[in-house]
Amino acid sequence: MHWRRFIPLITVALLAVLLFAGLALDPKIVPSALIDKPVPPFDLPPLPGKEPGLIAANLARGGISLVNVWASWCGPCRIEHPQLMEIAKIGKLHMIGLNYKDDPANALAFLKQLGDPYETVGADRKGRIAIEWGVYGVPETFLIDGRGHIVMKHVGPLRPEDIPEKILPAIKAATP
Repeated sequence: MHWRRFIPLITVALLAVLLFAGLALDPKIVPSALIDKPVPPFDLPPLPGKEPGLIAANLARGGISLVNVWASWCGPCRIEHPQLMEIAKIGKLHMIGLNYKDDPANALAFLKQLGDPYETVGADRKGRIAIEWGVYGVPETFLIDGRGHIVMKHVGPLRPEDIPEKILPAIKAATP
């Protein structure tokens, strides 16, 4: 019966081991339950002039798509925008914008000022579709394979080094 005295000590030791194991994890890696699953169904209207809008079924049309969740009011979205323009120049994928909780006029002014890398932009005015995608905040970027499955998620602004280190390898891996 003397072993029961050590239960609090054993509990504290186990909690300490779990704490130290958690400290070794990278806080920038946010797991997504949607990886290797089909994109959630949705149908978004377009930004004016960016027809035809955004429909989930169009993301499974055989090519690779990069879906970027952005907003004109988002400072980090401005920071990552040059990287999106570079990715669009690669030409190996469909560049899709998901405009999050934004005023359409402001979104169009943003694209006019910084350049428009997107083939189409869906307007998620209420943010409902972004929630279904598991978006934590803007910007976030998803890579969709030709079957319409999410194969990569990047949280936060894309940095120049993310293109060769993360985006291009993911495109290569998703290419049949």
